[in-house]
Amino acid sequence: MRPDPAKLWEFAARYTDAWCSQNAASVAQFFSPDGSLTINNGVPFDGRSAIAAEVQSFMTAFPNLQLLMDDVFITDRGAEFQWTLVGTNTGPEGTGNPVRISGVELWQFGPDGLIAESQGHFDSADYTRQLEDPDPASE
Repeated sequence: MRPDPAKLWEFAARYTDAWCSQNAASVAQFFSPDGSLTINNGVPFDGRSAIAAEVQSFMTAFPNLQLLMDDVFITDRGAEFQWTLVGTNTGPEGTGNPVRISGVELWQFGPDGLIAESQGHFDSADYTRQLEDPDPASE
């Protein structure tokens, strides 16, 4: 299913708001009931409860998590959602370090108008570096 560009923008804005809500189940509702989320070519999280659990892990690690929508557009491979995550790792056993990472999700939509498959990517080395060393000037 190829979404209308205006409706895609509105969908992505609501998805972004859901990420900022600290309610993982609200993010999972943007996925088809049997939808999947894969992060950095890892094991897919299949179904809304698995997706919600993975989203919750980020929300727990970053209680002040904010997701910024950088852009969203239609490509020949699906819809591309570009984002930036900003937060401080103050969750359980957190480092207390601020993190700012950008990434992308490539969405395939199902007939229900929801995300059937999301392939997410971000620079995991940069993410780990920020968790371990909040001062890039110290490198």
